[in-house]
Amino acid sequence: MIKAAAANNLTLRNLTGPTAPGAPGANDRDLALDFVKGVLIILVIVGHLIQYILYRDEAFWDSLCFKWIYMFHMPLFMAISGFLVCRTLLRKSLAQAVGDRAMQLLLPVLFWGALLETAKLAVLPRVPDASGYILPLLYDITGTYWFIWAAFVCFLLVKLLLTFDHCSPWSLFVSVVAVGLVPLTFSIFPLIKYTYPFFCLGFSFGQSRDRWTSIRGRCKLLLIASLCTAALACFLSWEKATYVYNNLALVRDMMSAKNVLLMLFGSAAASAIMIELFIQCWRFGRSNRVVRFIAIEMGQSTLVLYLIQGTVFRLMDSIQYAESSEITNRLAEAGILGGAIVLVTLLVRRTVRDIPYLSQLILGASPRAFQPAGRRAPK
Repeated sequence: MIKAAAANNLTLRNLTGPTAPGAPGANDRDLALDFVKGVLIILVIVGHLIQYILYRDEAFWDSLCFKWIYMFHMPLFMAISGFLVCRTLLRKSLAQAVGDRAMQLLLPVLFWGALLETAKLAVLPRVPDASGYILPLLYDITGTYWFIWAAFVCFLLVKLLLTFDHCSPWSLFVSVVAVGLVPLTFSIFPLIKYTYPFFCLGFSFGQSRDRWTSIRGRCKLLLIASLCTAALACFLSWEKATYVYNNLALVRDMMSAKNVLLMLFGSAAASAIMIELFIQCWRFGRSNRVVRFIAIEMGQSTLVLYLIQGTVFRLMDSIQYAESSEITNRLAEAGILGGAIVLVTLLVRRTVRDIPYLSQLILGASPRAFQPAGRRAPK
């Protein structure tokens, strides 16, 4: 779990990519969590490739690989987000924390959203109609990059809670219940309700790392065995109605309550097992060049990777293209598209990361965040 990361004296950093202003520099990063983030963003891309390339219509809901990925990848990402921004939430003022977070997350979202809409207009020109264009535009910007908006909203909610309270575990729990009971089912509100508990869980681990590490050390084998059993049981019970996209995190009757609870409990158990597995993979493979590439190149580019892949797959929703009937052809297409997304992302990052303003606008970080510690200008 996040506890495993805490055991390695993890340095607190931001959710995606480079460190924010005032945070430790790139050389201070703990590559274990960068490796975890790198694997998770790869799984995000793989999940979308399964949905858009390998399967047609609604068949992807029945994919065991799709089910496995979607049980934990976004909840675990959100838990890591809460863990890494713990120091920012506790130390910065409301205005400074929210302002820095907006610059890091929302400014790049607006840039890539504008690029997405420009590309859609170029491919599918339409007659200007402000009244009929605003809602689809908002849907594109929020739905395409929903995780970034959800991460920002979760950050804002916890920071507001800290402003009026010291954010004890009980107040966090009450806020999780309150958010879960909000009967909003449109736009990305169900996704916020789904991921907010994991953000709070990660934040709670960040507050009490020593305590969680101690508990994990005493009960490690029993804990892992219990979590594996729970995750497997949830995987076997998981079905189409268990996904948040279908149940909308809304409890209407006993069946919907079962699906929502299964979704939350299964995601928590699977996330705990997978981060333990990823951390162990890093420990044993950190000298391997592929493993280090995932940590350094992928794990430190997760924000821009998420934005670019989201833009690509949203465009695929708008463009009619021929689909191959052969599975081998579809696998080849998925591999080529996934590789192209990664290659373009790394080229973009290396091109603009040292350019003031462009780096902040496109990557969500100033050039200073990419400089070696010894080369930074004095404060």
